[in-house]
Amino acid sequence: MMTKTRIAAFVLGSSLFLAGVALGQRVNPGRHPNLAAAQDLCEQAFQKLTAAQRANEYDMNGHAAKAKELLEQVNQQIKMAAAAANK
Repeated sequence: MMTKTRIAAFVLGSSLFLAGVALGQRVNPGRHPNLAAAQDLCEQAFQKLTAAQRANEYDMNGHAAKAKELLEQVNQQIKMAAAAANK
């Protein structure tokens, strides 16, 4: 089982990721439709991992949490790719 501290960290990380995507850090779909679609899929994957964690009482040996960390990195790279293409 996950400790309360790890659960709190997970919830905070999930909230930050979803808030970051929702608060205007999205790729402009009019300018970069493929990158915006990739960002949408990344968000969907993050949400599915969250659902899987809940269904398994967060007992996945940290692998789902690691996958979510990697999705956060993917989202950052997508944003950087859009910024680079804008130059």
